[in-house]
Amino acid sequence: MPYVSAPSDIARAHATKRLAALATPPGALGRLGELGVWVASCQGQVPPSPIDNVRLVIFAGDHGVAAHGVSAFPPAITGAMVRTFVAGRAGVSALAAAHGIAVRVLDLGVDEDFADLDEVTRAALMEHKVRRGSGAIHLEDALSVDETAAALAAGARVAREEIAAGAQLLLSGDMGIGNTTPAAALVAAALGVPASEVVGRGTGIDAAGLLRKAEVIDAALARTGTRIADPIETLTALGSADLAAATGYLLAAAQDGVPVLLDGLMSVACALTADRIEPGAVAWYAAGHRSTEPAQSLALAKMGREPLLDLGLRLGEGSGAVAAVPVVRSAVALLRDVALLSELMP
Repeated sequence: MPYVSAPSDIARAHATKRLAALATPPGALGRLGELGVWVASCQGQVPPSPIDNVRLVIFAGDHGVAAHGVSAFPPAITGAMVRTFVAGRAGVSALAAAHGIAVRVLDLGVDEDFADLDEVTRAALMEHKVRRGSGAIHLEDALSVDETAAALAAGARVAREEIAAGAQLLLSGDMGIGNTTPAAALVAAALGVPASEVVGRGTGIDAAGLLRKAEVIDAALARTGTRIADPIETLTALGSADLAAATGYLLAAAQDGVPVLLDGLMSVACALTADRIEPGAVAWYAAGHRSTEPAQSLALAKMGREPLLDLGLRLGEGSGAVAAVPVVRSAVALLRDVALLSELMP
């Protein structure tokens, strides 16, 4: 398996010098300047190239815990939303179209066979499917060992397909009713904290649902026991097919040296897991936005990542990362195109 190398220290140093030499007051570009330096270090060149080819993959799957009172919506919504992505009519579809971002949706574990879709669309959607639904994590493992391996490998293949298609920046999105429960469990396992510190309201559960969600996560953590020490065993016990695939996707991006803009809780939980599997992967990730889910903020703090946007979003789908793409493009444009102070002096 390929290993993760760090972004270029040489490019970072040159980009930092260029930033300081721009015809702007020292520090005036704030985090935009820092972001431009990060992109340059990931690309290994100064000034960085414009970010023209951005590609989002939405990993969809159902979750056994959705039948146990942890979500405000029924599991059938997962399949309905996948069809909405396919039709290009979801929230993230509108955002991606506004910013010229390619969107691909994949069914890794939806509890449907999508027989109503045309053959070509259905084949593309289900090309990497691992299973129908994932286990209810407080009662059983989410996946088998072989299914975890298959999902990780599928995510890595997809990342490399997108990179081969020219991706300069990758995004990962999610769709799956109940998915904030396994994602929060992955964060709790990685950080060694109880459910009370990671649970959020997801799609809008009430106080009773929040309590039930915490009980499910605590039971899942107790059931998993010492396997929590191993990140891949943690994915098997507490994750899902879609979350494992997203982890493989993020890990492959880091291995191949392509930067990633993270989205909400699911994306960040998978990034944290990828960094547990291969320490150093996080150097290739930036945080697109701050979710309303407590587990996302805890995981970002652990990874040393400060979100670019804080808009109160809890849509999922990759929408927060997509909304932050113009910020990344702005940072690159500043580092590329602003005159150097030396060019203005006689």
